[in-house]
Amino acid sequence: MGRVTERRKVLRIRDGAVSTRPDTLVAEEPLEIRLNGKPLAITMRTPGDDFALAAGFLVSEGVLASASDLRNIVYCAGATADGANTYNVVDVSTAPGVALPDFTLERNVYTSSSCGLCGKASLDAVRTTARWPIADTPPLGLTPGLLAALPDRLRAAQRVFDRTGGLHAAALFDEDGELLDTREDVGRHNAVDKLVGRALRDGALPLSRTILMVSGRASFELAQKAVMAGIPVLAAVSAPSSLAVDLAAETGLTLVGFLRGSSMNVYAGEHRIALREAAAQG
Repeated sequence: MGRVTERRKVLRIRDGAVSTRPDTLVAEEPLEIRLNGKPLAITMRTPGDDFALAAGFLVSEGVLASASDLRNIVYCAGATADGANTYNVVDVSTAPGVALPDFTLERNVYTSSSCGLCGKASLDAVRTTARWPIADTPPLGLTPGLLAALPDRLRAAQRVFDRTGGLHAAALFDEDGELLDTREDVGRHNAVDKLVGRALRDGALPLSRTILMVSGRASFELAQKAVMAGIPVLAAVSAPSSLAVDLAAETGLTLVGFLRGSSMNVYAGEHRIALREAAAQG
């Protein structure tokens, strides 16, 4: 499904000169996620890695925890009145014995590209559904210099952003700062779900020795997704929300914001940061 970008005509004005030209835009389309044939959620996403996105979403929902929980993911034919396959509806089949969410409760959610699981998530919900404690043993020992290098490494991996300027990105790094995987999407929560879903299908959960780096801000939903995947460190180039900081403090997640150049703010989990090096540099 290669609809990552689309072309549109744009009126361009530069220094008083007017011209028309085609412009490359990031594609945005709805994806309906069904669970064992029942509609569960709709998210606005950039097409591509849809199966990983659906799997990662279900990790954050507490439904999937390992590759053995997942039986199959398919695109749904007949999603339209004429029976065509739009490749915008996926059905996730779980293995026998996997506990399913209560479809009669507030589970059928609409997820925008900027919102994520708006209105549903809470500190108590994450605390009761998280599969793995954020307990990396021994704890990661990250230097400020290692963290400072991550935004540039993430930016260098954003291939579609270079063509459109309109995508968020998320990347997984190991404890030595080596890039493990990166995904782009109009929604940063979708980019994280694509990372986590791919890790689930590869049998790599929990991601207990990794760093999650995201473009933009660190919202509660991103902290939630990190905790649900067993990721001990979340770093962002912009600010966190107050609820993200609260969740990080309660779960032991290391939360770093405003990671720009050699500067950063550590909002929780400072025991994983080599503060002596930071003091020496200061």
